[in-house]
Amino acid sequence: MILVLSQGITQEEKEKLMKTLNSEVCLVKEIKGVEETILGVVGKIRRDIGYYEGLPGVAKAIPISKPYKLVSRELHPLASIIKIGDVAIGGDRLVVIAGPCGVEGRERTLEIARAVRSSGAVLFRGGAFKPRTSPYSFQGLGEEGLKILREVREETGLGVVTEMTAPSQADLMVKYVDAVQIGARNMQNFELLKCAGRMGKPVLLKRGLSATIEEWLMSAEYILSEGNDQVILCERGIRTFEPYTRNTLDLTAVPVVKKLTHLPIIVDPSHATGLRDKVSPMARAAIAAGADGLIIEVHTHPDQALSDGPQSLYPHQFEQLMRDLYVIAPVVGKQVDYTYLDKGRMFQRLREPGAAPAATAPVAYSGVPGSNSHKACLNFFGAEVPLQTCASFRELFDLVDREEVNFGVLPLENSLTGSIHENYDLLLEYDLKIVGEVTLRIKHNLIGTENAALAGIQRVYSHPQIFRQCKEFLEQHPGWDLIACRDTATAVARVKENNDPQDAAIAGEEAARLHHMAVLKEGVEMNPRNFTRFVVISKQGALPGLKNKASLIYSVSDQPGSLFETLRVFADHRLNLVKLESRPIHDRPWEYLFYVDVEVDLAAAEHRQLLAELQAKTEYFKYLGSYQKGAAALPAAAQG
Repeated sequence: MILVLSQGITQEEKEKLMKTLNSEVCLVKEIKGVEETILGVVGKIRRDIGYYEGLPGVAKAIPISKPYKLVSRELHPLASIIKIGDVAIGGDRLVVIAGPCGVEGRERTLEIARAVRSSGAVLFRGGAFKPRTSPYSFQGLGEEGLKILREVREETGLGVVTEMTAPSQADLMVKYVDAVQIGARNMQNFELLKCAGRMGKPVLLKRGLSATIEEWLMSAEYILSEGNDQVILCERGIRTFEPYTRNTLDLTAVPVVKKLTHLPIIVDPSHATGLRDKVSPMARAAIAAGADGLIIEVHTHPDQALSDGPQSLYPHQFEQLMRDLYVIAPVVGKQVDYTYLDKGRMFQRLREPGAAPAATAPVAYSGVPGSNSHKACLNFFGAEVPLQTCASFRELFDLVDREEVNFGVLPLENSLTGSIHENYDLLLEYDLKIVGEVTLRIKHNLIGTENAALAGIQRVYSHPQIFRQCKEFLEQHPGWDLIACRDTATAVARVKENNDPQDAAIAGEEAARLHHMAVLKEGVEMNPRNFTRFVVISKQGALPGLKNKASLIYSVSDQPGSLFETLRVFADHRLNLVKLESRPIHDRPWEYLFYVDVEVDLAAAEHRQLLAELQAKTEYFKYLGSYQKGAAALPAAAQG
């Protein structure tokens, strides 16, 4: 059952309540939410539910009807994020685990690891112990294979995932690997599950060959009941009567599992299909279905692989798949981050003794949790990096300029409503550099109280630019009053505070979830291809990774052809201009600055001549920085 604690519960009442529950041989898990704290109580509940509801400090007692308790959404409404080293599974960044089916030798394994790392994989898979249908098939290298996996981690920085087939291997797993996998054939090996639960390492639990979703979740319950809540579910296809593929990939399991449990879910299209040419299509479909990640088999010489060669991608095929996922991920609110591991190491260095840490947090954004700027931070930096909020864009620039934070994240332009001119003006005013870029698909929803109805709405709160992005929908309701707010999450908070069914807000689903509000209508933006480009600014900090885009500002003389002369410089160097926008110079009427984005790293030594030519043909010139393109375009890391 779930006990919702009273907001005014005293420490004495809480200790007495815990003592009562522990005396009844119950497993008690405390979960602190934004507005309330709950106790998940698992075990044999010997008393009537009313008894627990009457205990001091308990606001409400709710029975859990499902046979699985600890993994259920009822007990843990918020999605869990499971960390394997610096990698978080279940957050806004897509996690791809890649590598061979089995570890076959040192040189080949390292060769594969380097290839998948360069293409965007953030974890490495490889079996040291291989449970095979035939006793005569390759069974793995055992501890020697684990030593090779350890070397992979040391050289590439990739965390390693491998299968454990027996409780006797537990000590080796603790010694060598970052996460253990429970394979499909062992999903209901309950002694193995209990052992994995006691180890304390993250567990990747694959669905059994013919297991129902409930049986799969009950197996996860075994692991959690031993005290280990670091479980990632893996759909890898189930056995059906269809012979054209190795298994039948049940992609419906992804949204079903997302609703039933707080645990993250990844998909294994390699074992599901068993056919190389089917892996990439099903991987793309899995991400579209909402999976938190993928586990993909990759081999440099699959025709020579000792196991599962026919389903292993060549490195160039894996590289192309990652390029496809880079484009698909933003549509479902995620990002493929080619510098994921490098950023993790960078922030580790910032926390090391002797480093000069920022006074408050490494990253700041303007707004509140649940806003689009907040989501952009999570997409780019991950949920593990401390964030600081601020009240305005100017305050954000001030924080970065004074180096009270290392980085700032701010919106720069929207695909429907154009540039955010305030921020372009601030880039001109401050001596800061753009060091990164992230593009979010923006989906707007009409959000209200649980008892609100569309017909009864009279007032709608949101940011003014959001009203512009939802113009067609709002024109259908001319009687609504539109009330401007600082950001979308603030709008939802105000509607919640008013608690009036006549009030509504336009915001993202995340803001509705954080404030426990109802979505009255989804997708009210004018066009589903609604994207906002955010940039990361810094004073001295730089971000890892190749740079393939630069931004700059310049003005030209008031002479015929002067702008053309600057554009000819880009043409002569065969460089692609992706943005050219004029902005008035505030203290000089009818004179303009030009804001330019170009697909090149202008800081690179080979482009010094280009910079010199541009500066010679401009009256004012400011270089804003070089960085990696956001998801709207292909990153340099994916171009090889």
